[in-house]
Amino acid sequence: MIDSIYTRFLTRLGFAFLFVMAISAQSRAAEMPASCDNKGFLAVQRTYENNAYLPKAYVPVHICGKVLALSKKSRHTRSGAHGYFYVYVGEGVSIRIVSNLDAMVNDPLWPWLQTGDYVEVAGRYYYDNPRRQGIDWTHKNISRKWPFSGYVMVNGNKYE
Repeated sequence: MIDSIYTRFLTRLGFAFLFVMAISAQSRAAEMPASCDNKGFLAVQRTYENNAYLPKAYVPVHICGKVLALSKKSRHTRSGAHGYFYVYVGEGVSIRIVSNLDAMVNDPLWPWLQTGDYVEVAGRYYYDNPRRQGIDWTHKNISRKWPFSGYVMVNGNKYE
C-alpha cells in the first residue's frame, strides 16, 4: 500500500516537474507580441492562477484597454519613482501596471494619464500569487534580467 502511494506521488511529481520545465522554457523563449493581445495575456494569467505549484512567472505581454484607476502620486521604492494604474483587459479582469518613472527615457511627470484613457502597454507580466501580479518593465531600458523593451502608449503619446 505504501509503495503504491509513494509511486503515485513520484509519478505526479514527475509530471509536475515536466510541466514546470515546459512553462519555464516557453517563457524564456517567448517574444514580445507585436500588437495588443489581451486573449493571449488572459490565457497566460489563467495558467498561473490555476496552477499554484508553478514557479514565479515573467512573460512578455502586450495588452490594451481602458484605465480604471490610478495612483495620483508616484511612490518611491529601491529602484526609483513608480506610477501605478489599473487597465481593464476584458472578461472581468483588470491588471496592475507598474511604470518605473526614473527609467523612462522621456522622464514624464506623473500622472501622464487619467481614468478612462485608452492605453496600450508592452511589458513583463509577473505572477507571485493571485494578490501579487501585474505588468512591469514598461520602459525602454533592457538588461540581462529582461531583454524586451516596454512602453505605455496613451492618447498618441508613447512613454518608454
